[in-house]
Amino acid sequence: MNIVQQQSLKKYNTFGIEAFATEFCEVNSITDLAIVLKENQEKKLFILGGGSNMLLTQNVDAFVLHINNKGIEVVEENDEFVWVKGNAGEVWHEFVQYCIQKNYGGIENLSLIPGNVGATPIQNIGAYGVEIKDTFVSCEAMKIDTQEITTFDKVACKFGYRESVFKGDLKNQYVIVSVVFKLTKKNHKLNTSYGAIDVELENRGIKNPTIQDVSKAVIAIRESKLPNPKELGNSGSFFKNPIVPIEVYEKAKANYPDMPHYPVSETQVKVPAGWLIEQAGFKGKRFGDAGIHTKQALVLVNYGNATGNEIWNVAQNIQKTILEKYGISIEAEVNVI
Repeated sequence: MNIVQQQSLKKYNTFGIEAFATEFCEVNSITDLAIVLKENQEKKLFILGGGSNMLLTQNVDAFVLHINNKGIEVVEENDEFVWVKGNAGEVWHEFVQYCIQKNYGGIENLSLIPGNVGATPIQNIGAYGVEIKDTFVSCEAMKIDTQEITTFDKVACKFGYRESVFKGDLKNQYVIVSVVFKLTKKNHKLNTSYGAIDVELENRGIKNPTIQDVSKAVIAIRESKLPNPKELGNSGSFFKNPIVPIEVYEKAKANYPDMPHYPVSETQVKVPAGWLIEQAGFKGKRFGDAGIHTKQALVLVNYGNATGNEIWNVAQNIQKTILEKYGISIEAEVNVI
């Protein structure tokens, strides 16, 4: 294990922001993680995975631990289901593709989401009508101060919309080291009704889709809307879709009759943040090297040498405008550091 001083984090965050870690160490096993945590207890820690869900607005004055343990294994199976464990350092999309190649179903709608396996429960990532909690069984996490491993089941994780206990009560207390998912081996329950999946499948002439077909359709849709972080710095969807009381939605809709919504409960609805931002005129706008993607208003991008603060200023401008225009607050889905 090599501890590096003043490590550039540009290649470790998908926005491609230049920022530096005071100290940096990559860990490739649970054993190494325990040793590093024990030997550096007095230091301020910063846990880094795939770097796909953060915006660096400053240097990280901390001991940055890059979690990079690899490995995928089947821990249990029967005729109907398979329990697959992915270590935290596995790239999420590669994990999804591994499962699809084995004909393990349930996470195909989550294809091409950036980031690593270890981050998926923290954020309860989701796309096209599917969330991690739908297939999640448990995760193993190491307590930072004691190095003890604890297993958290679905209930203990307290999943919500882009939320979990690891973003709330247990924030900064654990490092997730592996995640187990329960996937189908046959009789897959496909979810093709959300977004443009059905349309994409129809365009491809597919009437009886497989999980492989759904994955390919999702990838095609995402690639048509979302920039590749390797080509244009971004962190996927920057904002959460706001969930608001029905009366707030009705008040806004009175002025904007075309405003879409999705029922969440008897008293709340979800409004697409992308629609709000696009209708407010931000889609495709550029402010120096910081901007909003031309094809998807939810995505903020770094056109080259934008600083984190420049991108954050754009985000705050969007938030302020949406609140003033619609009376609706939108929150960042990305962690602003």
